[in-house]
Amino acid sequence: MLRIAVPNKGSLSGPAAEMLHEAGYQQRRESKELRIVDPTNEVEFFYLRPRDIAIYVSSGRLDIGITGRDLLVDSGARAEEILPLGFARSTFHYATKPGTANGIEDLAGMTVATSYEGIVAKHFADHGIDASVVHLDGAVETAIELGVAEVIADVVETGTSLRNAGLEIIGEPIMTSEAVVVRRTGGTADEDAEPKVQQFLRRLQGVLVARTYVMMDYDCRVEQLEKAVALTPGLESPTVSPLHNEGWVAVRAMVPSKNAQRIMDDLYAIGARAILTTAIHACRL
Repeated sequence: MLRIAVPNKGSLSGPAAEMLHEAGYQQRRESKELRIVDPTNEVEFFYLRPRDIAIYVSSGRLDIGITGRDLLVDSGARAEEILPLGFARSTFHYATKPGTANGIEDLAGMTVATSYEGIVAKHFADHGIDASVVHLDGAVETAIELGVAEVIADVVETGTSLRNAGLEIIGEPIMTSEAVVVRRTGGTADEDAEPKVQQFLRRLQGVLVARTYVMMDYDCRVEQLEKAVALTPGLESPTVSPLHNEGWVAVRAMVPSKNAQRIMDDLYAIGARAILTTAIHACRL
């Protein structure tokens, strides 16, 4: 069976389980379950702390796992990202009191407090910065006030908590993160599992596409077809079928869901009618 690590709690857990369910995989019914077997799909799921998943995968005990890009980098494990999943997005920044520094080059010789010392240490190494890193578990904003560090590095969403602490963001983002599928660097430990890994990835990619696109159907006059197709080019090209009424055709194409309403307005404006959108529940491209 394919052995897959899944986050057992936190912001990654719920969306990961939902995506796996949409991809046709059985998921646990109780949060206390640490392992379940999906015999139909020949998959065994292990529910682990998100911070530990990259380490388990790199050890070869598990074939692949779902974790955060930030946790993968922070772990330093010999594992690699093979598919971004588009949820649990976050951005990492340095922050300090106004006037302390303007960019990463000003942090040399300073002390940075963070819950992600692996990410910060790598970022300093990549930029040739010699600075100290202090590990703290949460509430790193108070580190500067208490004199533990001159700078902090943390996830920034709205920046409100930083402003409330009298801090400002400095420099470019350290990194952007999201949920990702990871595997052991160089491939899975069991080469026989590779076809199943590829099938797993195709299923998740299908979910991502299904969430991003809708199917659009409409009727239009033949003389307006080129304009209509320009609005709905589809992934390759739209399906066009003649209607019983001469001079009319039916068109079907996938369109980005975020643009669907605007596209429907534009189609109506050029004379298209019977414009419908349908959700896509699964696909293979």
